[in-house]
Amino acid sequence: MAEALEGRPVTEGNSEDSTANCTQGQGEALSGLNRIREAARRDKSLRFNNLMHYITPEFLKDAYKALKKNAVPGLDGVTWRQYGEELKENLSSLNERVHSGKYRATPSKRIWIPKPDGRQRPIGIAVLEDKIVQQAVAWILNQIYEEDFMGFSYGFRPERSQHNALDALWVGITQRKVNWILDADIRNFFDTVNHEWLMKFVEHRITDPRILRLIRKWLRAGVSEEGQRTKTTVGTPQGAVISPILANIYLHYVLDLWVVQWRKKQAEGEVIIVRFADDFVMGFQYRKEAEQFLQAVRKRLAEFGLELHQEKTRLIEFGRFAEANRAERGEGKPETFDFLGFTHICAKTRKGKRFIVRRKTIAKRLRMKIKEVKEGLMRRRHDPVPEQGKWVRSVVSGHFNYYAVPGNKQSIDAFRTETIRQWIYALRRRSHKARSLTWERFKRIVTTWVPTAKVRHPYPNERLSRHIPEVGAV
Repeated sequence: MAEALEGRPVTEGNSEDSTANCTQGQGEALSGLNRIREAARRDKSLRFNNLMHYITPEFLKDAYKALKKNAVPGLDGVTWRQYGEELKENLSSLNERVHSGKYRATPSKRIWIPKPDGRQRPIGIAVLEDKIVQQAVAWILNQIYEEDFMGFSYGFRPERSQHNALDALWVGITQRKVNWILDADIRNFFDTVNHEWLMKFVEHRITDPRILRLIRKWLRAGVSEEGQRTKTTVGTPQGAVISPILANIYLHYVLDLWVVQWRKKQAEGEVIIVRFADDFVMGFQYRKEAEQFLQAVRKRLAEFGLELHQEKTRLIEFGRFAEANRAERGEGKPETFDFLGFTHICAKTRKGKRFIVRRKTIAKRLRMKIKEVKEGLMRRRHDPVPEQGKWVRSVVSGHFNYYAVPGNKQSIDAFRTETIRQWIYALRRRSHKARSLTWERFKRIVTTWVPTAKVRHPYPNERLSRHIPEVGAV
């Protein structure tokens, strides 16, 4: 997290963190991989050529247990519970096929889910056995690459979350000399990853031909949609267990290492960066350097088959002096930018003495969530009230767990109020008699089941300093 401030060594901060040792569901799966991590830590140029022996039936069993139990099945229709009915025999067979080379990757089943901008995102659902082997290989790769990845990379990494990235960005903007923000998005990243370049990057650290062969099988497995199979020559399926680590490896070499070198060689002012998967935000002290970087990064990404999204990539004036500078030029308030579900706004403390970054729920996200709640309540309106209440409580609590950050009280209040309004509407639609439900009676139901809207997260500098004490003094 400290490296998001870009004032500290790039690799030393990672080497002390046990970020890959506590991933949810791993159990004892990683206990035998400590030697890999220690070796990767000692020698940054070491290439690993004998990793397959770590894949055993017991290791695959831990991988199986780490998967989501209620996930949608792949093309073969086998669910997590069905596979577990003869788990020992199934895993023994899978292990033998993996080691003998008989294992074959199955095409992913493609489905489409709506995106906040109204478009649809393709998701690939792999068969369960592919998920198991991918999870096992991902654990092995994580042991190596967690020693290489930069501290400002937060997406899909053990013990790192969206809130870690948001905290680091908040602290970087408020405690560094940031006057310009580059809000960048890589267009269709997961669909445009170049397989040849990806394998070259993996081979910087992995030379075990069997591991490399497995990765190639998954990349080439293709997708199936409505019975039609399509081969994949570029991209890695969103939703595949192996995709997050492969994506981070790709961007580590294409973007992260290059950004660090660019900053050292080209920048005179301060530069910060926070990356979460294919979205990254950078802060610059000088506009000229921000513009130079934008031109340079476009060229850099093009060399590896990537491009910035023209509409979603913006350079805006943002920071403690933005409002005053724009007022002098007769311009309006500073522009805002969106990152990880929040709109970031230039603001000041209540007394107006200190600059802060205010974060509120992206309006479009809030409207979509309220619409989902309305539809969910209407589907459940004939269920017993306690069952509805449990569902409402889980939805509202989940929303608050993510969005209840300092400064966002108004948005979470609005979500709670609208949820309550939609609930009584749904209850009154149960029958003619139910239309007589009064607010007085309904208040008792609300008190029982709907959590109150209150901030659940500390200020970013407090949480960041709690993990890295020296940050508060920067």
